[in-house]
Order: sequence, then C-alpha cells, then structure tokens
Amino acid sequence: MNNNSYEYNYIDKQDIYILPNKVLKNKLGITDQKELNNAEALYVGQRLAELRDNPIQIKNTSSLFEIHHQLFQDLYEWAGKTRTVEISKPGTQFSPTSRFDQGIHYIDKLITDYRKTNKNDKTTISKKLAIILDYVNYLHPFREGDGRTQREFIYFLAKEKGYTLDLNPPDNQKIYETYMDGTINGNKELLTELIQNCMKSDLRQTSLINLPESRTFAEDIAKLLGKNSSEDIKPPPNHSNNIPKP
Repeated sequence: MNNNSYEYNYIDKQDIYILPNKVLKNKLGITDQKELNNAEALYVGQRLAELRDNPIQIKNTSSLFEIHHQLFQDLYEWAGKTRTVEISKPGTQFSPTSRFDQGIHYIDKLITDYRKTNKNDKTTISKKLAIILDYVNYLHPFREGDGRTQREFIYFLAKEKGYTLDLNPPDNQKIYETYMDGTINGNKELLTELIQNCMKSDLRQTSLINLPESRTFAEDIAKLLGKNSSEDIKPPPNHSNNIPKP
C-alpha cells in the first residue's frame, strides 16, 4: 500500500473553502485541524446514526447529495452541494467540475442497470456495486466527505437487494484499507472482491431460532418463570396460543 496515493491536491486559488492555515472554513468557527477532526467525528457520527435509524430510499445520484447534507449539515455551509474547485491526486485528476452533469447522468444509468439484477446473484451485484462505487469516487463531487458519503450510498444500494455492506467496520481496519486502495487506484476487480466478501444477507442475520413444533406461549412463559405447569398462564389478547414453527 502506498499512503502517498491518499494525498489530494486542491486547486483553490481564492481560498473559497479554507482558512489561511489550510483548515476548512466551518460553521463552528474552529481554526485548529485536530479540533475540527474531533468535531467531524462527533457530529458526523451522530448524523450517521440518525440516517441508519431513518434510512432513505436511493432515488438516483441526487440521493448522494442528500446523504452528504445529512452527514455534514452541522459543519459546512456547502453540505450537499457540488464542489467548485478541482481535485487531483498524484498522477490522476478527479472529474472536472465542468463535467459533473455528464458524470451524474452516467451514474444514474449504472444504478438503473444495477436494479435489474436478480437479488440472489451476489456475484453480479458485487460487480455492479463496484462499478458504481468506482465512478462515484471518480466524480468526487464534494470538497470534503466524499468517502463517508459514498460508503453510505453503496450501503443503501446493497440494502435494496437484501444485503448489509459495511466498508469501514470498526473492528477490521484491513477492509477499510482495501476499500481505499480500490477506490483511489480505480481497481474495480479489487472492489468487486471486497464487496462480495463483505456483503452479508439480511435474511441470514435476522433469521429466527427454530422453536419446537406446537410450542405454546404459555409453555414458554412457564419455563421462563420456572413453573411446572402452564395451565394457569394465559396468552395476551390477540396472541395465538400455538406459535408456528418459523
């Protein structure tokens, strides 16, 4: 891994986004980079939790901007808005601002094509999500927060097919590093493999423990209470006495 490949260059000659000390201008009036990093972690973390509790339905690329606004609204005036400066990394430039409309239109076509994929075809789903992720990363429409926004965007697209996809789990730094290598270097094969390995079926995660056939509500409660008999224990109103086997 080459950490230098993660360094971005910004053409911001008029300092539209930054203070003289290169810290991003922000709503909180913070002028220290470390303090701003801490504030981002706090506020974005809270907004991310809200987003997961109240998930959005991805419409098209416009939802990418909706997610960015949700995450960064407390910090930056330009949350949810396209950048007006050019961004590059050593050897590669991200999408020029002049070509945003074409890029957004193309990603919308990729999303439409993705939705035609059978939800049981995990291999094809992974490949198409990797392609979408690669183009969204190339678009890089925001001055800051592209990575966090695109990971949520892909998360919700995976949810449409019945999968959970976390590309930055707190207990596995290797997954995040692989994601960074794949997006920064435009390696769609690496991203496809990563996504396929990380996607977990929601059905599997939420499956119920099988109960014995003909188990009754009263018998379950009697066992919980340490009773020898369930005769005097009545089920709650509207509860079927016999719980069917899942």
